[in-house]
Amino acid sequence: MLKDILLILLGIGIGSLIGFLIAKKYMEKYLEKNPPINEDMIKMLMNQMGRPVNQKQINQMMKQMKNKQQTK
Repeated sequence: MLKDILLILLGIGIGSLIGFLIAKKYMEKYLEKNPPINEDMIKMLMNQMGRPVNQKQINQMMKQMKNKQQTK
């Protein structure tokens, strides 16, 4: 009886770990293909804040965001 309970708990633990790793890998791929912020969103945000924006500033912000994502 104790052996059965331990096996069930072990199965739940291993299943949870495998599920977490699969979900993590899936989300990393998804965010890589579909970044949460793109150039159009940056332009809109800067315009809403009242700042004139040029392409050089947008490129700098995108580069900083990519560097942040890679360091995590």
